[in-house]
Amino acid sequence: MASAALEPARARSRRAITVTAFAFLVTMMGTTIPTPLYSIYSAELSFSPLTVTVLFAVYAIGVVGALSLFGRLSDDLGRRPVLMLAVGLALLSAILFLLPPSLMLLIVARVVSGLGAGFMSGAGTAAVIDLFAPEKRATAATLAVAANTGGLALGTLIAGILASAAPLPLTIPFAAHLALCVMAFLGLALWAPAPTGRVRLRIRPHRLRVPASIRGAFARAVLAAGTGFAITGVLTAVTAMFLSRDLHLDSHALAGFVVFLAFAGMATGQLIARGMRPRIALPVGCAGLIVASVALAVALAGSALAPLIVAAAVLGVSGGLCLNAGIATTVEQVPPAVRGEVSSSFFAGIYLMLAVPAIGVGLLASVIGLRQAGLVFTAAVALLAAVVGIVELASARKSASR
Repeated sequence: MASAALEPARARSRRAITVTAFAFLVTMMGTTIPTPLYSIYSAELSFSPLTVTVLFAVYAIGVVGALSLFGRLSDDLGRRPVLMLAVGLALLSAILFLLPPSLMLLIVARVVSGLGAGFMSGAGTAAVIDLFAPEKRATAATLAVAANTGGLALGTLIAGILASAAPLPLTIPFAAHLALCVMAFLGLALWAPAPTGRVRLRIRPHRLRVPASIRGAFARAVLAAGTGFAITGVLTAVTAMFLSRDLHLDSHALAGFVVFLAFAGMATGQLIARGMRPRIALPVGCAGLIVASVALAVALAGSALAPLIVAAAVLGVSGGLCLNAGIATTVEQVPPAVRGEVSSSFFAGIYLMLAVPAIGVGLLASVIGLRQAGLVFTAAVALLAAVVGIVELASARKSASR
């Protein structure tokens, strides 16, 4: 009898997990759909490399803004309202991209997309972890990051394929995303758990805070995962133009595939990290980021496709190791009452590290050229990854000796 009574609850839990992860994935897809299309926008609207990198990076402004100003919103209002807000913003972004393109409209659409991703990154990660039993937090964190990075991967892959195979390459990808957003919104409305207890309707900016007990681990986790995001950001921003201008390869599907490799590798890195202790995964991930930086430098210096593909794949797996270990040592270690805030703080940090280097490469490229700017950047991030990996190893040894 008791077992029979549990079945409806289990079914509701499975539906809630499914719609939450799907909404997470769909929202994040919207942030990378434009990636393989930048070469088309560049040709139609005469964009420079700086314009393209800024256009890529402005969405991170929306992400960081949503996370830093409203990081506690899902802790106060409940997860479902914030998840639905995030999907609604992704839907609005898709509509804006369907309008006749101009630089200002594209910037607005990217910022709106970033706002949706920001609300979803914090609330979505916390919501998925909430839906699992405490003893399954590792599985929950893996699913949350897989939905996040899986959405980023699928967005660029699907957009690249549709842009190459279907008519209206600047319309069909966003129309498909619009339909997926509608499905995700309805799924959340029907099956995501409603807020329980008293809702504190305090919609005002909150300063993000991290509990003192995890601040050291938090700083190392953000720097490690942020370094992976920084390399990914530059790879994502310049790949389409690098392929078309330097390698004379105009395939939108190829541009989408290269970036897909990075984000799909990141999802794979989550699975690998599940079998490793976080304090091992983080320095191993940092070592992989150094290898990816070297491969990217070889690709840029030699105008070669093969090392670019190697860089994307190694970068993805290594970044996934750092990201999973970072969440395991931060978001998973705090009580539910502050989990949304800590999750938002974590993603605000790594998205800031995604945006700034991409814009920096664009600025430097306008002076010394795209390839040379990329080489300067790869040297800087390789050095940062080495420092973070060494510090983490030293911290792990210090903890083990106590």
